Amino acid sequence: MVRITWLGALAVMLLGLPVRAQDEIRIGAVLPITGKESKIGGAYKQATELAVKEANDAGGVQVGAKKMKVNLALLDDTSDTAKSAQLVEQLITQNKAHAIIGGYGSHLVQAQSVVPDRYGVPFLSGGAGATAIFGRSKWVFGTLSPVEHLAETQMNFLDDLVKQGKLKTPLTIALLTENTEHGNDYAKGVNDFIKSHPGYKVVVQEKFELNTTDYRPLLQRVAEAKADLFLADSHLEDFIAMHRTYTQMGLKHQMLTHGARGSDAAARKALGPATDYVFASGWWSDLLPYPQVKEFKDRYKAATGTDPQWYNAMGYETVRALLAAISKAGSLEPEKIRAALVGLKMEKSIVPGQVLTFTKTGQADLPFVVTQNKPGGKVDLVWPKDAKTGEPVAPIPAK
Repeated sequence: MVRITWLGALAVMLLGLPVRAQDEIRIGAVLPITGKESKIGGAYKQATELAVKEANDAGGVQVGAKKMKVNLALLDDTSDTAKSAQLVEQLITQNKAHAIIGGYGSHLVQAQSVVPDRYGVPFLSGGAGATAIFGRSKWVFGTLSPVEHLAETQMNFLDDLVKQGKLKTPLTIALLTENTEHGNDYAKGVNDFIKSHPGYKVVVQEKFELNTTDYRPLLQRVAEAKADLFLADSHLEDFIAMHRTYTQMGLKHQMLTHGARGSDAAARKALGPATDYVFASGWWSDLLPYPQVKEFKDRYKAATGTDPQWYNAMGYETVRALLAAISKAGSLEPEKIRAALVGLKMEKSIVPGQVLTFTKTGQADLPFVVTQNKPGGKVDLVWPKDAKTGEPVAPIPAK
């Protein structure tokens, strides 16, 4: 009887063991699939799932002596910062995730990023470029380069337009930024450039809240300033709403940009020809002249039916980077994965510059590209010069 009881207890214990922990990689992800950030959050979801599917279809990820399949648990934070952090904690404590893929939107990722440090779990985001997120925790990494450098790229490009004689200094700037760390970084990048480059002057600088419902008062101040250039930093929904009002008010500038916004398919569909000649700086473009970019674009369209945009590409490459680090670590131990991320050098990547690495703060610092919308739905890559597909048009033609 004692022997039977002991065997029964052993059987119960064995049945209760987390067997899957031995043969699968558990990845958690929290994204804004619904709510205000859902247009891009949904794109990140699609890209994340495709990268995991491709890894599993290839037999899994080599971890030490065996290949392991990836088990992805992807949750919707509804674009809510408090919920976003709570779901990351849930994935760590309940799902026992070996690593976390961070969300989209610097304000959401900033809320998430305090959780991994508490539990000692690697966290890699592909959707946040605010520098305040990084460097505070050894567990937090990001594939998006700093927004501050995005602004610097735009200013270098603008300065080159002046050197080409397309624009003439002195030039005055209307600078509008969202009231977030993302917006603060953009404004800093512009102002720091101006300090060391005479010929540029900010004549109106304003902040706006995310998801502002009426941009007319803000744009009225822009109109009164009579600036030559319009530089804004916006999320997609804010870009659409602001630029619609901008167009309705009949505003005109020699150059117009909304940071990374402008060439988005959703924006061009919503605004039509009103987006023509808008410049956008971004973390990626399908016009980059690398064989692996063309292969990715073809593969992505075949799998999803849509052409990839920068957020699809960066969401996809973020998963690949994490899985590459896990394979390099040869282990699912958190510290070994973290160390592998620190030393990661992913070559022939689809990112600008083709090599993905992380700086001492855990944030990537890769080159940015600049695109310009052209009539008829065309987009040209106009920066860097050695990769351009067309000439920049500036000043913006009068319609």
